[in-house]
Amino acid sequence: MDYLASTYYYDYESEEIQELIKEFKTDALTPKEKAKQLYVKVRDEWRYDPYTLHFSKEGYIASVLAKETKGHCIDKSILLIAGLRALGIPARIHLAKVKNHIAVERLVEKFGTNELTPHGMVDLCLNGKWLKVSPAFNESLCRMCNVAPLEFDGENDSIFQEYNNAGNEFMEYIEDYGHFEDVPIDFIFNNVKEHYPELLKKYKGAAIIKL
Repeated sequence: MDYLASTYYYDYESEEIQELIKEFKTDALTPKEKAKQLYVKVRDEWRYDPYTLHFSKEGYIASVLAKETKGHCIDKSILLIAGLRALGIPARIHLAKVKNHIAVERLVEKFGTNELTPHGMVDLCLNGKWLKVSPAFNESLCRMCNVAPLEFDGENDSIFQEYNNAGNEFMEYIEDYGHFEDVPIDFIFNNVKEHYPELLKKYKGAAIIKL
């Protein structure tokens, strides 16, 4: 498997992705520092938005996503992966199903459930060790949910917080779909169709769904 390759989706040779990583293209930073700083950049400079769903291949291209100001967890994962690969750090997308236990009223209204799938996160390799990181929730959103933003130290996994600051259940991982070399577009589309059939009926044929 080539987890450094530029692909149709991880088009890191594009102007947009080169702009994203330009501050990290220096020998003054170690690969670990580059990964940590790029993680925070993607986490906080693109606001998390689970209510915009793409149903075209073009909607999952890193250079296209870089022009947005917000994104779904998969969108933000694609951005981070493209940036990491451009910096010579092996990275791949990892998908799962999660359940949100806090501030779920709108989720349930729009999706019919508080389960989100597929949830995107990132596997990246530093010093021969694969680590999981989730850049989805920006710092301001975490403050609203009374939960500490996810930090990444370059040595340990950084995945969704199980509890918020008050000790209430926050995020729960339900099912692990594993990792993929490239964006598994057919798997993503089929997974959404399987889990949200009523949503797909309502917006049949739409390339973008904004809830």
